[in-house]
Amino acid sequence: MSSTAPDEAPARRVAAFFDLDKTVIAKSSALAFSRPFFDEGLLNRRAVLKSSYAQFLMMLTAADHDQMERMRENLTQMAKGWNVEQVRSIVRETLHDVVNPLVFAEAAELIAGHHARGHDVVVVSASGEEMVRPIAELLGADHSVATVMAVEDGTYNGEIEFYCYGENKVTAMEKIAEQNGYDLDQCFAYSDSITDVPMLAAVGHPTAVNPDRGLRKEASERGWPVVSFSNPEPLRDRIPTPSRNSLLASAGLVALAAGAGVVTYVALQRKRA
Repeated sequence: MSSTAPDEAPARRVAAFFDLDKTVIAKSSALAFSRPFFDEGLLNRRAVLKSSYAQFLMMLTAADHDQMERMRENLTQMAKGWNVEQVRSIVRETLHDVVNPLVFAEAAELIAGHHARGHDVVVVSASGEEMVRPIAELLGADHSVATVMAVEDGTYNGEIEFYCYGENKVTAMEKIAEQNGYDLDQCFAYSDSITDVPMLAAVGHPTAVNPDRGLRKEASERGWPVVSFSNPEPLRDRIPTPSRNSLLASAGLVALAAGAGVVTYVALQRKRA
């Protein structure tokens, strides 16, 4: 027999929502695949140089709304006509070589720490779902939400069905929270960008990770904790297969303890703030 009183609501579940680029991995996920896309003939040399330059600018400056819109337009037009299955195949075959070395060790430990506490992990990214979903699986995330590009006859047509950016991230978070019974007031969120203030403000426990200038100022004004991730470390030895169970098994007690330590550190930072 349940001990819950008839009028007592069941406990809501908790999730940790992670932005991807420069929060979990050290560079743009979309631009990280420029080289394999070039090798397979999807990109020409000019496009690769252009994307590399865009990545350089993003590393030097905070990407504001206008820059993100230009990036979105450039990437969708660049991908127009690409075969969707070819893109998925390239991402799948090069995932470990391209993304594995870019994952911040601190982020992987934090993900393990949330799982150890019984929380779900959700990756929320403005990059395309063909890249975000495999990366999320590599990280052991439970769910992912990403930008969905329109497809006609198996190829991208240059349009977007859902742009997972800004307020749209909140819309996606609310939808997945409703589907899985998450209490957003008890949930966590992590991001590096001023454009993700709506995402961070949507939960009860926001944290700015490697914040750009705008987000650092916003976090200071709102009393949000700020942490720095600076140690990209290959996950191959710690996460041999892209599943949540293998993440916990390979990390073992040491990684879980480290994850708990990071969570404790974030809590202390919040308290000090």
